[in-house]
Amino acid sequence: MTARFDPVAFSFGNFEFHWYGLMYLVGFAVGWCLGRYRAGKPNSGWSKTEVDDLLTWTMLGAIIGGRLGYVLFYDLSSYINNPSEILKIWHGGMSFHGGLLGVAAAFLYFAHSRKRAFLQISDFVAPLVPQAIFWGRIGNFINGELWGKTTDLPWGIVFPNAGPLPRHPSQLYEALLEGLLLFVILWIYSSKPRKPGAVSGLFALGYGIARFLVEFVRLPDAHIGYLAFGWLTMGQLLCLPLIALGIWLLARTVNDVRS
Repeated sequence: MTARFDPVAFSFGNFEFHWYGLMYLVGFAVGWCLGRYRAGKPNSGWSKTEVDDLLTWTMLGAIIGGRLGYVLFYDLSSYINNPSEILKIWHGGMSFHGGLLGVAAAFLYFAHSRKRAFLQISDFVAPLVPQAIFWGRIGNFINGELWGKTTDLPWGIVFPNAGPLPRHPSQLYEALLEGLLLFVILWIYSSKPRKPGAVSGLFALGYGIARFLVEFVRLPDAHIGYLAFGWLTMGQLLCLPLIALGIWLLARTVNDVRS
């Protein structure tokens, strides 16, 4: 099977609307609807207006942090030589880990301005994130980027920009694991009251493990390659502190229960 998709969904005159950007909009829109749904439940502790404000800041943090994270973590020298490319996010190039840092900064601002605890905010938003990751990875697949290693498995896909051999559709693996599966787990887990940090910890641990595993069949960026041991990628390296954070947050909630 060959993946041949036009990255442009539709256009009006000189304005082009790319599938990649539209997938991000779908992710934010679905997250907004789910957040308002949760806020509307009895004793949620959230108003729908607060959700609107929070998700606006979250969206800005994710986009700005995701783009700057990609620039800093993955291709700094290229963007230094072509700084105007930083603004062209429709060409692809978003870092989840950078987006996470941007979202954390948005949470800090919101927590300070609304007198809420940081973990209260992150626990509310964490179950809404995986579905957005799902749509983002679908955007990567349509863009024909972030493909995997060559494979002879029957679901291998030929990506036109990656040569004639079929490859692991690693974008779809991530969409299913980091997106759909993690969403179902977190949505069910967060449907009952949990200790502060438990939902955030499960998200960090779940995403970190899923991404770390998929990186074994996903090719690293060509200009970076493998960082150590002939297999460690930048994505895996950035997942290690995320996994550690998830373990710490979950262990912290277990200790709180015991005490």
